[in-house]
Formats: sequence, structure tokens, C-alpha cells
Amino acid sequence: MSGTSGTALLVTHTHPLNSSDGVKAAVAAAQEAGVELVAPEDEHRKHRETVAGLGRAEELKSDPSVCIVLGGDGSILYALRRYADTGVPVFGINFGTIGFLAAVDREQIDEGLRLAFAGEFEVMSMPALEMDMPSQRPVAFNDVTFTRRPHGRVAELSYCVSDEEVGNVRCDGLVVATPAGSTGYNLANAGPILAWGVEGYVVSFIAPHTLTARALVVAPDDRLKVINAAGRDPVDVALDGEHSAELTPGGEIEVSFRDGAGGLAQLPGASFYTRMREKFGRLAT
Repeated sequence: MSGTSGTALLVTHTHPLNSSDGVKAAVAAAQEAGVELVAPEDEHRKHRETVAGLGRAEELKSDPSVCIVLGGDGSILYALRRYADTGVPVFGINFGTIGFLAAVDREQIDEGLRLAFAGEFEVMSMPALEMDMPSQRPVAFNDVTFTRRPHGRVAELSYCVSDEEVGNVRCDGLVVATPAGSTGYNLANAGPILAWGVEGYVVSFIAPHTLTARALVVAPDDRLKVINAAGRDPVDVALDGEHSAELTPGGEIEVSFRDGAGGLAQLPGASFYTRMREKFGRLAT
């Protein structure tokens, strides 16, 4: 992508103090680049003392050219869901802990903002998981989790792929992850890591009460159905870590893989394997 972006939208970390200096830097960089920088109403409330120079997203008559995120992976995922199927790329500057999805780290904010406002980045197409449930944005770019409630009974979940039952396990829950999300909750479940670009998704159990439960990589065209056993407790359903629904006893929810649902900005030359080495390799030292 090249050329100066006309309008950019700003999303920040859930803790305002963590990104207040970044907001000031973004406003100054936007003014220097001649870009109109706007933010949603909740960002104006979070940064009351630092929003001078920020417009209001609610006044935009069309989608912005780019969405800039000053936050961690959770904030970047929120932005991807917000702009799913719009063509708006999400440019993340890591103000969180790992920042696996970020284009640059916090220490490179000045250069990152310059590149973002100039449009000097590549856009990687990101797949998502789509749910058959009533929701404003029934998609997840990282994972869908089905988890038993605190102090509740152990869940009994089964799942079917293309109407064929594959597993039925007593467990604390189940995770359905995209390749991007395979390095998150799924990884903690000892599930396989899927490189970005792999077409498909992975299903893994949380604390299964059996020695035979194994994670499964599902083909992209196969629909997944998750079923909560009758007579059990309700199970919480979260999309990218955000509680979205409950799976009632005897109820079922379908999940499907959808390619090209969002666009993630990255710098030229960046790759999944570089991120793996820099983020997870660094944490292991």
C-alpha cells in the first residue's frame, strides 16, 4: 500500500494511562502528515486531557483509510472485528505485553506512525471464524472459546465436523482457533501452531478429563458444530476473549472458516516466522 491516507481512526489500550503519550504522538504525527485523525466517543472519554486535535469518528461519512491501534493483541483484535469486511487495514503499535499482531513495537512509534500515515505498509489478508449466533459482529479473528463457568460443574462438550461426531469429552472447555489464534489459548492447550497462510482452523480441549483427547486441524470448507450435553450447566461463549453468548444445555452453535475477512498491516519483509522468533523466542530467554 502506498500514498498518504486521508483519514485515520485511532483505537487505544483499555488502560488510558498506558497509551496517553502515544495519543499525543499520534496527533502530532497526523498533523505533520496532513492526515485527519479521529477517534470514537469512548476514546475521547478515556483521554480527556490528551484528545486535543482528535476528531470524532461518529462524524465520518465513510470508513477511514486506516485504523491505528495503540494497544496489545486484544485491542488489535477488537479493531479487526470492528472493520471486518470493510477493507480498512489495521495497523498495530504494540502497547501491550506480546503484541504478536502488531506491525511495530512501542519503541518504534514515531517511525510506525510515519509509515501508517504515509500508507507505506503491506496488508495481509486475515481469515476469521464466523458464528451462527445473533451478534453485531459474529466473527473472531483469534479464537472462539467455550468455557464452563467458575464454580460450575465440569462441562461435557462434543463437536461434529460436517455432521460427523468427532469428539465427546468432559472438560473445562473447548477452543476453536484461526492460524493467528493458534499461538494463543490453543497453544496453552498444547494444540498445534498453524502458520499464517494455512487454510483451516484448529480445535483443542481445555483441561480434558481423559487421556485420549487430541487437538484437530479442520479443513477450511468443513463446518464445525459444538454441542453442550443436555442436563449440564450453560457454557460461556467468547469471541476473541469478549463474552458474546452462552451455549445452553442441549444447545449447539456452528462455526465456519471464512478467508479474507480482515486486513492486518505489516511492514515489508515481516513474516510469521520472524514474529514467532522475536515474540516467543524472546520470552523464553
